[in-house]
Amino acid sequence: MKIKYLCPFWGSETIGPEVFVERVMEAGFDGVEINLPDNEDHRKKLVRYLNDNRLLFVAQQYLPSLNEDFATYRRRYIRRLEELAALGPLFINSHTGKDFWSFAQNCQLIEDAFLIQESTGVPVYHETHRGRFTFHPAQLLQFLDRYPALKITADFSHWCAVSESFLEDQRPSLERAIQHTGHIHARVGHTQSPQVTDPFVPEWEAALHTFVNWWQEIIQFNSSQGNTQMCICPEFGPVPYMPSLPYTNQPVNNQWLLNVKMKDFLRREL
Repeated sequence: MKIKYLCPFWGSETIGPEVFVERVMEAGFDGVEINLPDNEDHRKKLVRYLNDNRLLFVAQQYLPSLNEDFATYRRRYIRRLEELAALGPLFINSHTGKDFWSFAQNCQLIEDAFLIQESTGVPVYHETHRGRFTFHPAQLLQFLDRYPALKITADFSHWCAVSESFLEDQRPSLERAIQHTGHIHARVGHTQSPQVTDPFVPEWEAALHTFVNWWQEIIQFNSSQGNTQMCICPEFGPVPYMPSLPYTNQPVNNQWLLNVKMKDFLRREL
Protein backbone atom coordinates (compact mmCIF):
# COMPACT_ATOMS: atom_id res chain seq x y z
CA MET A 1 0.00 0.00 0.00
CA LYS A 2 1.18 3.49 -0.88
CA ILE A 3 0.82 6.04 1.90
CA LYS A 4 0.54 9.69 0.93
CA TYR A 5 1.21 12.40 3.50
CA LEU A 6 -0.85 15.57 3.52
CA CYS A 7 0.08 18.89 5.06
CA PRO A 8 -2.68 20.65 7.01
CA PHE A 9 -3.54 24.18 5.91
CA TRP A 10 -4.76 24.76 9.47
CA GLY A 11 -2.33 27.17 11.12
CA SER A 12 -1.08 28.61 7.81
CA GLU A 13 -4.10 30.75 6.96
CA THR A 14 -2.09 33.99 7.04
CA ILE A 15 0.46 32.72 4.51
CA GLY A 16 -0.03 33.52 0.84
CA PRO A 17 -1.16 30.59 -1.37
CA GLU A 18 2.05 30.40 -3.39
CA VAL A 19 4.27 30.57 -0.30
CA PHE A 20 2.23 27.86 1.43
CA VAL A 21 2.45 25.50 -1.55
CA GLU A 22 6.22 26.09 -1.81
CA ARG A 23 6.64 25.26 1.90
CA VAL A 24 4.58 22.09 1.48
CA MET A 25 6.76 20.92 -1.38
CA GLU A 26 10.03 21.81 0.34
CA ALA A 27 8.94 19.85 3.42
CA GLY A 28 8.31 16.72 1.33
CA PHE A 29 4.53 16.37 1.66
CA ASP A 30 2.54 14.68 -1.11
CA GLY A 31 -0.40 17.04 -0.87
CA VAL A 32 -2.55 19.17 1.41
CA GLU A 33 -5.76 19.06 3.41
CA ILE A 34 -7.51 22.42 3.36
CA ASN A 35 -10.53 24.07 4.90
CA LEU A 36 -10.68 26.45 1.95
CA PRO A 37 -10.83 30.16 2.82
CA ASP A 38 -13.89 32.28 2.05
CA ASN A 39 -11.76 34.64 -0.04
CA GLU A 40 -12.53 33.49 -3.58
CA ASP A 41 -9.29 34.81 -5.08
CA HIS A 42 -7.24 33.10 -2.34
CA ARG A 43 -9.20 29.89 -2.86
CA LYS A 44 -8.71 29.84 -6.65
CA LYS A 45 -4.99 30.52 -6.33
CA LEU A 46 -4.55 27.70 -3.83
CA VAL A 47 -6.29 25.15 -6.01
CA ARG A 48 -4.43 26.32 -9.12
CA TYR A 49 -1.02 26.12 -7.42
CA LEU A 50 -1.82 22.66 -6.10
CA ASN A 51 -2.86 21.41 -9.52
CA ASP A 52 0.11 23.04 -11.25
CA ASN A 53 2.48 21.26 -8.88
CA ARG A 54 0.59 17.95 -9.01
CA LEU A 55 -0.04 17.89 -5.28
CA LEU A 56 -2.92 15.89 -3.83
CA PHE A 57 -5.80 18.04 -2.68
CA VAL A 58 -8.20 17.00 0.07
CA ALA A 59 -10.96 19.47 0.95
CA GLN A 60 -12.13 19.89 4.51
CA GLN A 61 -15.75 20.76 5.19
CA TYR A 62 -15.96 22.80 8.38
CA LEU A 63 -18.80 25.19 9.13
CA PRO A 64 -18.38 27.85 11.82
CA SER A 65 -20.97 27.52 14.58
CA LEU A 66 -23.96 29.84 14.26
CA ASN A 67 -27.16 30.25 16.23
CA GLU A 68 -29.32 28.45 13.69
CA ASP A 69 -31.89 25.68 13.43
CA PHE A 70 -31.29 22.33 11.79
CA ALA A 71 -32.84 23.28 8.45
CA THR A 72 -30.59 26.32 8.10
CA TYR A 73 -27.48 24.32 9.01
CA ARG A 74 -28.46 21.62 6.56
CA ARG A 75 -28.71 24.12 3.70
CA ARG A 76 -25.26 25.52 4.54
CA TYR A 77 -23.85 22.00 4.82
CA ILE A 78 -25.20 20.84 1.44
CA ARG A 79 -24.08 24.03 -0.29
CA ARG A 80 -20.57 23.73 1.14
CA LEU A 81 -20.20 20.07 0.14
CA GLU A 82 -21.37 20.89 -3.39
CA GLU A 83 -18.92 23.80 -3.65
CA LEU A 84 -16.02 21.65 -2.49
CA ALA A 85 -16.91 18.69 -4.72
CA ALA A 86 -16.97 21.02 -7.74
CA LEU A 87 -13.26 21.76 -7.15
CA GLY A 88 -12.38 18.11 -7.77
CA PRO A 89 -10.61 17.09 -4.54
CA LEU A 90 -9.40 13.55 -3.95
CA PHE A 91 -12.08 13.37 -1.25
CA ILE A 92 -13.83 15.60 1.28
CA ASN A 93 -13.19 15.28 5.00
CA SER A 94 -16.38 16.51 6.62
CA HIS A 95 -17.13 17.85 10.10
CA THR A 96 -20.71 16.60 10.04
CA GLY A 97 -23.69 17.34 12.25
CA LYS A 98 -23.93 18.04 15.97
CA ASP A 99 -23.63 15.83 19.02
CA PHE A 100 -26.91 17.22 20.40
CA TRP A 101 -29.02 16.67 17.29
CA SER A 102 -31.22 13.62 17.03
CA PHE A 103 -30.22 10.38 15.37
CA ALA A 104 -32.72 11.10 12.57
CA GLN A 105 -31.32 14.58 11.94
CA ASN A 106 -27.72 13.40 11.73
CA CYS A 107 -28.85 10.54 9.49
CA GLN A 108 -30.34 13.10 7.13
CA LEU A 109 -26.94 14.81 6.84
CA ILE A 110 -25.20 11.50 6.19
CA GLU A 111 -27.70 10.73 3.44
CA ASP A 112 -27.17 14.20 1.94
CA ALA A 113 -23.45 13.46 1.79
CA PHE A 114 -24.08 10.10 0.11
CA LEU A 115 -26.21 11.82 -2.56
CA ILE A 116 -23.48 14.38 -3.27
CA GLN A 117 -20.88 11.61 -3.36
CA GLU A 118 -22.96 9.64 -5.87
CA SER A 119 -23.68 12.63 -8.11
CA THR A 120 -20.12 14.01 -8.16
CA GLY A 121 -17.94 10.94 -7.69
CA VAL A 122 -16.11 12.67 -4.83
CA PRO A 123 -16.01 10.52 -1.66
CA VAL A 124 -17.08 12.12 1.61
CA TYR A 125 -15.54 10.90 4.87
CA HIS A 126 -16.88 12.04 8.25
CA GLU A 127 -14.27 12.99 10.84
CA THR A 128 -14.44 11.56 14.36
CA HIS A 129 -14.58 14.78 16.32
CA ARG A 130 -15.94 16.30 19.48
CA GLY A 131 -19.23 18.07 18.91
CA ARG A 132 -20.14 16.02 15.79
CA PHE A 133 -22.30 12.93 15.32
CA THR A 134 -19.04 10.96 15.53
CA PHE A 135 -18.03 12.35 18.94
CA HIS A 136 -17.81 8.98 20.74
CA PRO A 137 -17.08 5.43 19.51
CA ALA A 138 -20.22 3.91 21.02
CA GLN A 139 -22.29 6.74 19.55
CA LEU A 140 -20.86 6.01 16.12
CA LEU A 141 -21.94 2.35 16.14
CA GLN A 142 -25.61 3.07 15.54
CA PHE A 143 -24.70 4.99 12.38
CA LEU A 144 -22.39 2.23 11.16
CA ASP A 145 -25.22 -0.25 11.67
CA ARG A 146 -27.56 1.95 9.65
CA TYR A 147 -25.05 2.79 6.90
CA PRO A 148 -22.58 -0.04 6.17
CA ALA A 149 -20.92 2.09 3.46
CA LEU A 150 -20.20 4.97 5.84
CA LYS A 151 -16.54 6.03 5.83
CA ILE A 152 -14.80 8.04 8.52
CA THR A 153 -11.65 10.05 9.02
CA ALA A 154 -10.03 8.56 12.10
CA ASP A 155 -8.97 11.24 14.55
CA PHE A 156 -9.09 9.10 17.66
CA SER A 157 -7.51 11.85 19.79
CA HIS A 158 -11.01 13.27 20.27
CA TRP A 159 -12.36 9.97 21.54
CA CYS A 160 -9.56 9.78 24.11
CA ALA A 161 -10.48 13.22 25.42
CA VAL A 162 -14.24 12.58 25.43
CA SER A 163 -13.95 9.21 27.18
CA GLU A 164 -10.99 10.22 29.39
CA SER A 165 -9.22 7.02 28.41
CA PHE A 166 -7.07 5.41 25.76
CA LEU A 167 -10.14 3.34 24.84
CA GLU A 168 -8.82 0.28 26.65
CA ASP A 169 -12.36 -0.81 27.52
CA GLN A 170 -13.90 0.03 24.13
CA ARG A 171 -12.02 -2.34 21.87
CA PRO A 172 -15.09 -3.73 19.99
CA SER A 173 -16.24 -0.22 19.06
CA LEU A 174 -12.72 0.76 18.04
CA GLU A 175 -12.38 -2.28 15.79
CA ARG A 176 -15.64 -1.40 14.02
CA ALA A 177 -14.41 2.15 13.48
CA ILE A 178 -11.10 0.94 12.08
CA GLN A 179 -12.97 -1.12 9.48
CA HIS A 180 -14.77 2.02 8.27
CA THR A 181 -11.75 4.33 8.16
CA GLY A 182 -10.73 5.87 4.84
CA HIS A 183 -8.38 8.61 6.08
CA ILE A 184 -6.16 9.21 9.11
CA HIS A 185 -5.42 12.35 11.10
CA ALA A 186 -2.09 11.63 12.76
CA ARG A 187 -2.39 13.68 15.91
CA VAL A 188 -1.66 12.18 19.31
CA GLY A 189 -4.00 13.06 22.14
CA HIS A 190 -4.42 11.91 25.70
CA THR A 191 -7.09 11.44 28.33
CA GLN A 192 -7.56 15.16 28.97
CA SER A 193 -6.90 16.76 25.59
CA PRO A 194 -6.87 15.96 21.86
CA GLN A 195 -3.26 17.15 21.57
CA VAL A 196 -0.12 16.34 23.51
CA THR A 197 2.59 18.98 23.72
CA ASP A 198 5.09 16.82 21.81
CA PRO A 199 4.58 13.13 20.96
CA PHE A 200 8.34 12.54 20.77
CA VAL A 201 9.24 13.36 24.37
CA PRO A 202 9.51 10.60 27.02
CA GLU A 203 6.36 11.54 28.93
CA TRP A 204 4.18 10.90 25.84
CA GLU A 205 5.97 7.79 24.56
CA ALA A 206 3.18 5.43 25.62
CA ALA A 207 0.54 7.64 23.98
CA LEU A 208 2.49 7.75 20.72
CA HIS A 209 2.85 3.96 20.77
CA THR A 210 -0.90 3.54 21.26
CA PHE A 211 -1.80 5.80 18.34
CA VAL A 212 0.79 4.31 15.98
CA ASN A 213 -0.63 0.85 16.70
CA TRP A 214 -4.12 2.11 15.78
CA TRP A 215 -2.84 3.67 12.55
CA GLN A 216 -1.04 0.46 11.64
CA GLU A 217 -4.26 -1.50 12.17
CA ILE A 218 -6.12 0.88 9.85
CA ILE A 219 -3.51 0.53 7.14
CA GLN A 220 -3.43 -3.24 7.48
CA PHE A 221 -7.20 -3.52 7.25
CA ASN A 222 -7.38 -1.27 4.18
CA SER A 223 -4.60 -3.26 2.55
CA SER A 224 -6.47 -6.50 3.24
CA GLN A 225 -9.47 -5.05 1.40
CA GLY A 226 -7.40 -4.42 -1.71
CA ASN A 227 -6.99 -0.67 -1.26
CA THR A 228 -3.71 0.48 -2.79
CA GLN A 229 -3.42 4.01 -1.39
CA MET A 230 -4.18 5.81 1.86
CA CYS A 231 -3.68 9.39 3.00
CA ILE A 232 -2.39 10.48 6.39
CA CYS A 233 -2.48 14.08 7.58
CA PRO A 234 -0.31 14.95 10.60
CA GLU A 235 -2.63 17.49 12.20
CA PHE A 236 -1.13 19.09 15.27
CA GLY A 237 -2.83 22.46 15.55
CA PRO A 238 -1.89 26.00 16.51
CA VAL A 239 -2.83 27.85 19.71
CA PRO A 240 -5.29 27.26 21.40
CA TYR A 241 -5.10 23.59 20.34
CA MET A 242 -1.41 23.90 21.05
CA PRO A 243 -0.85 24.65 24.76
CA SER A 244 0.61 28.09 25.34
CA LEU A 245 2.55 29.91 28.03
CA PRO A 246 0.62 32.13 30.45
CA TYR A 247 0.60 35.90 29.90
CA THR A 248 2.46 35.74 26.56
CA ASN A 249 0.24 33.10 24.90
CA GLN A 250 3.32 31.81 23.11
CA PRO A 251 2.98 28.20 21.87
CA VAL A 252 5.03 25.61 23.73
CA ASN A 253 6.01 23.98 20.44
CA ASN A 254 6.37 24.81 16.75
CA GLN A 255 3.27 23.50 14.97
CA TRP A 256 4.79 23.41 11.49
CA LEU A 257 7.94 21.56 12.58
CA LEU A 258 5.90 19.15 14.68
CA ASN A 259 3.77 18.11 11.70
CA VAL A 260 6.85 17.73 9.49
CA LYS A 261 8.52 15.62 12.17
CA MET A 262 5.43 13.40 12.48
CA LYS A 263 5.35 12.92 8.70
CA ASP A 264 9.02 11.93 8.64
CA PHE A 265 8.57 9.62 11.64
CA LEU A 266 5.61 7.81 10.06
CA ARG A 267 7.43 7.38 6.74
CA ARG A 268 10.00 5.36 8.67
CA GLU A 269 7.61 3.49 10.98
CA LEU A 270 4.60 2.54 8.88
